[in-house]
Amino acid sequence: EQFNVTSYGVLTVAIITLEAFPGMWINAFIVCVLCIAWVKKKNLNSNEKILLLLGCSRFWHLCTTWVYKFLSFIYPNYLYVPTILQLAVFFEAFFNHSNLWFSACLCSFYCIKIANFRNSFFIYLKVKIDRMVPWLLLGSGILALAVGIVAYDIADKPHCNNSNSTERGNFGTADIRMDKHFFPSFFLAGFEYAASFVAVIFAAVFLLFSLWRHKRTMQTNSMKDLSMDAHIRAMKSIFSFLVMYSINFVCLVLNMVYVTRKGNNMTFLILVFQYIFPGLHSLILVFSNPRLEKPLLKILP
Repeated sequence: EQFNVTSYGVLTVAIITLEAFPGMWINAFIVCVLCIAWVKKKNLNSNEKILLLLGCSRFWHLCTTWVYKFLSFIYPNYLYVPTILQLAVFFEAFFNHSNLWFSACLCSFYCIKIANFRNSFFIYLKVKIDRMVPWLLLGSGILALAVGIVAYDIADKPHCNNSNSTERGNFGTADIRMDKHFFPSFFLAGFEYAASFVAVIFAAVFLLFSLWRHKRTMQTNSMKDLSMDAHIRAMKSIFSFLVMYSINFVCLVLNMVYVTRKGNNMTFLILVFQYIFPGLHSLILVFSNPRLEKPLLKILP
């Protein structure tokens, strides 16, 4: 059953607003706390650097996509203004993929920093990970920028600016008729989705295996140490993220499948989860980090 176009638009904007604003608030909170700590300490550790960029990317992702959806409902003709559609496509694609890659970097960092393996390569990564983090973040930004440029180039094609082939819609930008021009963009986006998802899965599996080995060792020695607690805290954070990331990955794939269908029930459900994901996962990260949790509990009352 299809939604009525008008009621579908109103409901979509209302739901996205209710999800996007809390998400923007919690990510702005993360960024503010870390920036204050940066000013006080004059330095941030690797974990905080990743969280800072992740919070920034999620805030702007939610902000730009909410503005797009809101304007596309009250003033849809703005999409036909030169460069407006292209910029909307570029920024949505860039911040969305930045969010995915920074999240994957965070999971990989937790895995390398906490997991215990005797493999020489893993030991080398553990020693060098703090120096590698800036390069990982730079690489993530470049990959996201590549997707943004490809999306901008495709949106700049004449057939994308034609009002007969462009509609208000999904996928964070506009619903455009599927044809061969969009295969490079969809292939690159799908590759980045899959690569970041695989990185999260490997991080979770390695950390789980390390926790299992460590727990067995502690039971043999009849003792408990701080490393066990660190493993468990990291596992709670990563596995909660893995479940959400898996659902989000499925939604991203379905989003590409349903990109040309406006007012579809599946499209609506995809949008609902995609907008709640950045805020909900950021909230989990806050409560798993004492430096972020304490200020939040102070200001909530």
